[in-house]
Amino acid sequence: MAFTLEPLPYAMDALIPYIDKRTIEFHYTKHHQGYVNKLNDLIKGTDFEDKSLEFIIRKSTGPLFNNAAQVWNHTFYWESLTPETGKEPGRRLMSLINKAFGSHNEFREKFLNSSATLFGSGWCWLIQRSDGNLQIMQTSNAETPITMDLNPLLTCDVWEHAYYLDYQNRRPEYLDAYWKIINWQAVDERLK
Repeated sequence: MAFTLEPLPYAMDALIPYIDKRTIEFHYTKHHQGYVNKLNDLIKGTDFEDKSLEFIIRKSTGPLFNNAAQVWNHTFYWESLTPETGKEPGRRLMSLINKAFGSHNEFREKFLNSSATLFGSGWCWLIQRSDGNLQIMQTSNAETPITMDLNPLLTCDVWEHAYYLDYQNRRPEYLDAYWKIINWQAVDERLK
């Protein structure tokens, strides 16, 4: 079973002015597609050839894990964004945010600070633990919360290819723009 690149949930120019079409094209058609292609090459003729993406992530290591996890992480990232700006978290999510972080503004500050201070390349996540409470976590490289049996709700890609064409080394500017295009409806739907 070969994996395919999931279609973007919006047009490549839909996130302008926050993320440019050129960045989306490069990130999606080069990086994300590259992980899909490499994953398909790596699973050929192995016991993973007919397994789900989540199974491969949970059971593999090395390059196979890295490519499978990056396919999953990127798909999740694209689905975490929307061209419909100005939305807010739903009532239940907002209640959990207030419980965990004090307020939506404090959550924003902590999430963006965690994203800004991640050393090197990786991801910043809002996750829901098994007790239902929320937590912010950083992961390096391709690591993903699903290997830890955590429920990911939101992610921010802080690999440089996610923002360098638009913002060069100004990660905080990218993060401010990212915050304006979060798909809060998708985050709400991921709650357990």
